[in-house]
Amino acid sequence: MASDKIRLGVIGANIHRGWAPRSHLPAAGASPEFELTAVATTRQETAEESAKKFGARMAFGSYQELLACPEVDAVAVVLRVPSHYQVTKDAINAGKHVYTEWPLGATLDEAQELASLAKAKGVQTAVGLQARLAPSIMHMKGLVESGYIGDVMSCQVTLIRGGILERGSDRTWMKDDALGATTLTIAFGHTVDALRFVVGEFSSLSAVVSTQAKQWRETDTKKLVDVTAPDHILVSGKLASGAVASVHVAAVPWMGSGYRMEVYGSKGTLVATSEDSPQLKEVRLQGAQAGERRLKDLPAPDRHVYVLEGMPKGEPYNVGQMYYKFAQAIRSGKSDLPDFDLAVNLHQFLDGVRQSSDQGREVTFG
Repeated sequence: MASDKIRLGVIGANIHRGWAPRSHLPAAGASPEFELTAVATTRQETAEESAKKFGARMAFGSYQELLACPEVDAVAVVLRVPSHYQVTKDAINAGKHVYTEWPLGATLDEAQELASLAKAKGVQTAVGLQARLAPSIMHMKGLVESGYIGDVMSCQVTLIRGGILERGSDRTWMKDDALGATTLTIAFGHTVDALRFVVGEFSSLSAVVSTQAKQWRETDTKKLVDVTAPDHILVSGKLASGAVASVHVAAVPWMGSGYRMEVYGSKGTLVATSEDSPQLKEVRLQGAQAGERRLKDLPAPDRHVYVLEGMPKGEPYNVGQMYYKFAQAIRSGKSDLPDFDLAVNLHQFLDGVRQSSDQGREVTFG
């Protein structure tokens, strides 16, 4: 690298839609470790618009042009899930370090191939499981490990989002289960990953995966479209530690109740709450130990905050936390962030959830 900063390219940088303008582009701009060097969309005009707004030096009308640019050291792939595989594969083959949003691929096979290729090419990887970098979630994990609540006996997590019956036609592609961007893969994937990060792996589970809303209404075309993507996932099981666990993630027609993770131990209780999934919104952590009569706030210590004060709150914040760790991995060659191997593990877990539901039986792990 020619400068102290890692030169970053963002693929999928259209400022009018998607995850990049809400998170990656502002996060990269506020990350001192990176220079936002280039952006790419499918049209030169929209790429130039993005570059102007977020201060990128170069704009490309195709991702292939960006990957061919020698001035780009690392890329962020922030596209619809069906595009993750090919673009990420091309980025790895171009020798770029790569941060791909979650899910890594539309299938486990795609994720496994990408993880193997990245190892073979010697590039650093990151996958967008940002809840693991949320300061309060990291603090919660640390408290569990330090014995704040004693032995974990049980835990449960719920994420109930509202408003799935209507959406614009540019988003109804998510109705197709085969395309890999569903409540199971995204909302449930992020939620159960944060739970496993805090309390450990499942040893067994039984699951129900269901599509309750069979049609969506397109707000612009006024048409009804058939839906195969699941919108309700319920899991009950046991952790490797012996604790029991339950998970309920759903997209409901109207008012959702938000996010809540509860962990009950032999010496206390921890509760994390948020308006939405913990990779998106700020998390409030509370706890109580034996003899205390009410929950008290447990702010995350400064050691869990990696970003500068200028990092925007909300959706860019935990992405910014990820960029700090991504930069460390690129510079040191050693990674302690969510990477492609972790993505493969989570894809395998989700396949187990689906298998349990489809076959009506308990699935074991490990």
